[in-house]
Amino acid sequence: MNRPLPPAGADADAALLAAYAAGDAQAAATLAARLLPRSLRLAARLLGDPAEAEDVAQEAMLRLWRAAPGWRADGGARVETWLHRVVVNLATDRLRRRGRTRPLEDAPDPIDPQPSAEAGLIAQGRAAALNAALGRLPERQRIAVVLRHLEALSNPEIAAILDTGVEAVESLLARARRALAADPALRHDIDPDSNPDKEG
Repeated sequence: MNRPLPPAGADADAALLAAYAAGDAQAAATLAARLLPRSLRLAARLLGDPAEAEDVAQEAMLRLWRAAPGWRADGGARVETWLHRVVVNLATDRLRRRGRTRPLEDAPDPIDPQPSAEAGLIAQGRAAALNAALGRLPERQRIAVVLRHLEALSNPEIAAILDTGVEAVESLLARARRALAADPALRHDIDPDSNPDKEG
């Protein structure tokens, strides 16, 4: 008999994880459908390799399933934040192991659904330039930029993932923004005076 599942959200994720720990396979499937695509996208952006990203996302989910029986919903980390931290750590480990011998600009460009070939070429050029510029950033700055601007996470969420304070995240993002603004390949696309990272 199927019971109704809670709506999406942090509390719902914790409830689904608790239900999985109690043996509810449907809860596991629902939670995986919510979290796996975002984890896969984050890993792909950090690694630049779809196959490696899939391995990392799957390993992160396996670690979540193993952590489920001891999960503390009261006062512990949010499920999604915890999972993002694991993805970032696993991706960072892989980048360090391979010595970042495969730069981000070698990653395949996503297929552009734009009907105009010219618009597609421009978008691919910008994506390649951005990937190359991100690859030149120090590791923690690159991770912060990917989490903030590509994954649209808040500074407090990024702070939890990087196990640091919100002010440190703002500093990482400010330094990364200055470096990207100074990058000749991106100079026309970035406004160094804009500061979308300050949260009230």
